[in-house]
Amino acid sequence: MRLAKAYITALLILLSVGAYAESIPQNAYNEALARKPDTLNGEQLFAACAVCHGRDGGGVKDGTVPAIAGQHWQVLSKQLLDFRYFRRWDPRMVNLSSTDHLRGPQEIADVVAYINSLPPPSARGIGTGEYADHGAGVYTRLCASCHGAEAKGDGTKGYPRLAGQQYAYLVRQIHDAVEGRRPTFSHQHIRLLEPLDFMDIQGIADYLARLEPRS
Repeated sequence: MRLAKAYITALLILLSVGAYAESIPQNAYNEALARKPDTLNGEQLFAACAVCHGRDGGGVKDGTVPAIAGQHWQVLSKQLLDFRYFRRWDPRMVNLSSTDHLRGPQEIADVVAYINSLPPPSARGIGTGEYADHGAGVYTRLCASCHGAEAKGDGTKGYPRLAGQQYAYLVRQIHDAVEGRRPTFSHQHIRLLEPLDFMDIQGIADYLARLEPRS
């Protein structure tokens, strides 16, 4: 019942996303990046995140919660701000990304620095393997130029690390992007994903989930 109410509340908020998106401070991201992080404070702040993401930041095998440990801090900062200003939506993130929990750019800098310092966990949530080889080829052709041959991403360009991410989470994010539930995806990125068929999506996600995420 509580979860259902949370979804309804968050859905009502989402309906007004346009108004919220327009009010995003232009310098919010830069302010977070400019702060010198305090990872000890970040560890304390992460305690609330660990309830879902796990103490190691490894997420959940079924893809309901992504792995975030070792993710680029620039990417983490951007995603927190997207949730804060309703450019991404998840009922569990409504409060955790708000100013009630992360009170300003310093605390965002602190918690993302701590998450970035966590060693990326080895692959956990993987697919059947049936389409992984096919997915490797599709990834190399379409995705590697931005995310890298080993899918380690590039924080300076805002490209997330995808290696070792939960298979089911990756599948869902591809569908969410194409179906308009990830409004911060660029039109160019969406056009790249739109032609993917079932085998492509399953294969890319499974291939990435099986990659060793450690640097």
